[in-house]
Amino acid sequence: MKKNIFHISIGTLTVFTFLSSCGEKKTGGEEEKLPVVKVERVFNQDVVQNGIYTATVEPELINNISTSTPNRIKEILVDEGYNVAKGQTVAILDDVNITSYEIQVANAKANLDNVRQNYERAVKLLEIGGGTQQNVDQMKLQLTNAENSLAAAERTLRNVKENTILVTPISGVVTARNYDPGDMTGALPIVTVAQVNPVKIIINVPESQLSKIVKGMPAFITFDTYGDEVFEGHVTMVAPIVDANSRTFAVEIGLQNSQGRVLPGMFGRVKLELGNANHVVVPDRAIVKQPGSANQYIYVYHNGRVSYNKVEVGQRIGSTYELISGVESGDTVVMTGQTKLADGMAVEIVP
Repeated sequence: MKKNIFHISIGTLTVFTFLSSCGEKKTGGEEEKLPVVKVERVFNQDVVQNGIYTATVEPELINNISTSTPNRIKEILVDEGYNVAKGQTVAILDDVNITSYEIQVANAKANLDNVRQNYERAVKLLEIGGGTQQNVDQMKLQLTNAENSLAAAERTLRNVKENTILVTPISGVVTARNYDPGDMTGALPIVTVAQVNPVKIIINVPESQLSKIVKGMPAFITFDTYGDEVFEGHVTMVAPIVDANSRTFAVEIGLQNSQGRVLPGMFGRVKLELGNANHVVVPDRAIVKQPGSANQYIYVYHNGRVSYNKVEVGQRIGSTYELISGVESGDTVVMTGQTKLADGMAVEIVP
């Protein structure tokens, strides 16, 4: 019995060893199988260089309307958000002093008339030999002084009126009202009016792009409020100096705003077309993003193997990307199967 049991055990071990050997060869065969990929050659193309910048909307003009002398406010005829026209009255202040200044003007006019009559008499007397040149000269001086006195009185009255009945010198929208009727005027303007047609779009552009931006070039603006709708403006000013801290310079873009849809303070994005560049363009599916990093790579195929090339990606063009660096024109890049690859790995190409 013991001998039989020994022979059975040897046989079982032989069978197990044979099966195990077969399994190892199968496994070895699978390890020798190459990853299958699809590839495509890529080439340089002329690519429009678009500069994209965040933007802030500002009024074309801002006017702070107030009085040059302290006074009590009788009426404020506008409120925040009101549209006003140039020359429209926005506030009326206490006019208690106007009457006294009007009297001063009337007195100055009467005095001027009297001096002028005396001067004319002196001239006539001199002509008929009944007066002297000295008297004429004295009356001429008095006439000049009287004319100056009237001009000063009228200027004072005009200034008082301008500081009593306040009008807006520009058309626009009221953006601030700082007082109520009955308040005394202070350091703040009574109301602020902003001209919002046109508006100014302010962007900051890298120093490296200074030579590419010129006054008058078109600008294309979008606002979060209006989704994908594009507004077209034009560059109206390029700052003559570069900010030493940010290494950027300010650019102003004028935008017509006759319907008042674009408001000061809105956030927008500006696109400027900065010419063309000849760069490699690749399909978006060729680009691999490194997990946990902003780095991007492309597998480049050469002589049966792939290399893991770090690339600098430019702008998106439909379903493709512009590459600034990392791949050369004429290179063959991997389109599919990247998840199974590693740098230097041999691969099998399929159509």
